Amino acid sequence: MTKFEALGLQKSLLDAITDMGFETPSDVQEKAIPILLGENTDLVALAQTGTGKTAAFGFPLIQKIDPNSKTTQGLILSPTRELCLQITKEMQAYSKYERNINVVAIYGGASITDQARQIKRGAQIVVATPGRMKDMMSRGLVDITKIDFCVLDEADEMLNMGFFEDIKEILSDTPKDKNTWLFSATMPREVATIAKKFMNSPQEITVGTKNSGASTVQHEYYVVGGRDRYPALKRLADTNPNIFSVIFCRTKRDTQKVAENLIEDGYNAGALHGDLSQNQRDLVMNAFRKKQIQILVATDVAARGIDVDDITHVINYQLPDEIETYTHRSGRTGRAGKTGTSMVIVTRSELRKIKAIENKINQKFITKKIPTGMEICEIQLHHLANKIKETEVNPDVESYLPAINEIFEGVEREELIKKMVSVEFTRFFDYYNKTRDLNSGADRGERADRSNTKPGEIPTSGSVRYFINVGEKDDHDWMSLKDFLRDTLELGQDDVFKVDVKESFSFFNTDASITPKILETFKDFKVDGRFVNVEISSNPGGGGGGGRRNRNSGGGGRRDGGGGRRRERSSSSKDGGYGDGGGRRKSSGSSSSSRGGSRDSNSSGSKSKRRGGFF
Repeated sequence: MTKFEALGLQKSLLDAITDMGFETPSDVQEKAIPILLGENTDLVALAQTGTGKTAAFGFPLIQKIDPNSKTTQGLILSPTRELCLQITKEMQAYSKYERNINVVAIYGGASITDQARQIKRGAQIVVATPGRMKDMMSRGLVDITKIDFCVLDEADEMLNMGFFEDIKEILSDTPKDKNTWLFSATMPREVATIAKKFMNSPQEITVGTKNSGASTVQHEYYVVGGRDRYPALKRLADTNPNIFSVIFCRTKRDTQKVAENLIEDGYNAGALHGDLSQNQRDLVMNAFRKKQIQILVATDVAARGIDVDDITHVINYQLPDEIETYTHRSGRTGRAGKTGTSMVIVTRSELRKIKAIENKINQKFITKKIPTGMEICEIQLHHLANKIKETEVNPDVESYLPAINEIFEGVEREELIKKMVSVEFTRFFDYYNKTRDLNSGADRGERADRSNTKPGEIPTSGSVRYFINVGEKDDHDWMSLKDFLRDTLELGQDDVFKVDVKESFSFFNTDASITPKILETFKDFKVDGRFVNVEISSNPGGGGGGGRRNRNSGGGGRRDGGGGRRRERSSSSKDGGYGDGGGRRKSSGSSSSSRGGSRDSNSSGSKSKRRGGFF
């Protein structure tokens, strides 16, 4: 018996689960499905975004629907058009082996006549946004007076978006004896009000701690001057060549400006905010899902409903006003069993907010330094070397090789490698060389440790930064590498920290007292016949780079495209850190383009010529 079968699901659903490749139910599915299948009850389920909530209510709802009746029996309310369509698509996949079950999505921005026609043909399950549902109810185009089940998905999101009155009006038109299933990441006052008013003695399940952040997300913060937000953002992106991220800003204006600046500086970026048309939003989101856009700059409202599982980083360009909003932001990464990182760029005056968030999400932030220009150059150089090494040889190049070999005749192998790498390295070395330190208020004690430790000496106090020649290519993320180091060295839970995993190498920190043990343990240490090399990094600040390289070290994640000169911009006096570099800015922040190549301004999701960074 499979784990899904043990939950009580019928064969047709189990067959669909097999087709979708699901093997093990998530925590929220394991807790919610037996309750919803076992009895008629109301339920409040608190779980982070990306934990499989759609399946948690979707499977029981489909199993309880009467396929022989065309009456609308189930209503699912979701906050955004994107999420509404996503839920509908998943529900249709779940019910692929069910006969006569019809799932219809109703949402704004599409023909209300077409949607009404689909409802009239018979829709046992309706997935709707509150605004369009209320509109169709007022026109008599949908009847929910006989439903048996009502699901409020992302309830806190809907209420944060101002749908409180709409939801109350919609629920008032439904039967009192229906079952209401409320799924939410947090439990603010408005959600509690809805539960109290429209639910009958609901059972409650919580995955993790109430209002807590996901355990698969590492939280980091970087302290900079108010005018250095944008340069700091670029350095964080350049330190993570494989970044696939959402950057959150507080306002539409900031979102637009940051996206435009990133696009002009050569990054594959796009904007998502309320001033875009629905068509523009669709184009941006489609490009982001296909990874044609690598960095999506968004407002909190516009980002609701983003359902992409492999986002590597969330960057808080500015902290939100509400702590619950931070929980939703960070929940965009570390989904579907993967790990992720939530970065926060703050000024010293905002540090008190970090402590408040820590208390709310029951997780600690790691303080990190913005990497220096030379640390970034080192990471990018190894990324380039690794990219060249992993490139598949095009057989069509064979016919050109005699002429190419003649050109390189007399050039030694080592000299040729230097010249080849220098073609790209010189470009970003010239850009980052002599750039200033962006860190604000660096720890004096740590600086003192650095100055007192001569090259080659083993530090005797403070925190020590190490280089290790394993990374993502060895199936490691920050969590698994931390576990590997703790198990190998027999260390405690908090003895290894500031773990940064790149594609072929990584960095980590420990207290200096552990350094001799680490160096001794990893002397001639092998895993599966391969040497695992650990050295003290030449950049003890932990900004993301540094360390003398050896043996099998490599570069960062994949990034396509050519070069393009960059400018480190100065900022305006506003505490948003907007760049004021030269060059004409496009009025549409929804397009992505390339610096150093032709710009594509006709489409909000147009494919960039490069993928950000230098490569």
